[in-house]
Amino acid sequence: MRTWKISSLILVLACSVALHAGSKQKGTTVLKDLQPEGTTDKKQKNQIYDLVFVTDGNNYTCRTPYDKKINAADYVVGDNIKYQIDGNKAEIKNAHGKTVKCTVVRVEKDTGAPAK
Repeated sequence: MRTWKISSLILVLACSVALHAGSKQKGTTVLKDLQPEGTTDKKQKNQIYDLVFVTDGNNYTCRTPYDKKINAADYVVGDNIKYQIDGNKAEIKNAHGKTVKCTVVRVEKDTGAPAK
């Protein structure tokens, strides 16, 4: 009887973790900002960018990987983008079909007030 209770508890916990882990956010929003991050050198030849977008009342800052070269002109601030967030991994797709994978490095509540 005791092993049955323990097995049931483990099963319930595993199911709840699996349901929560499998949830992905996706949708369409507007690219709020695009900023270069860091500098390039002989070792790190590609520029890293931070893409900022708002969804579900949160500002997300997503950083491109150093080993992926992107053209900043492909991601125009104010244009619509499609996003997919899975944990701290994200994928951004612009209106012309260009896709970049990035890592979420900051999540902030969107208060709607301008920063001082």
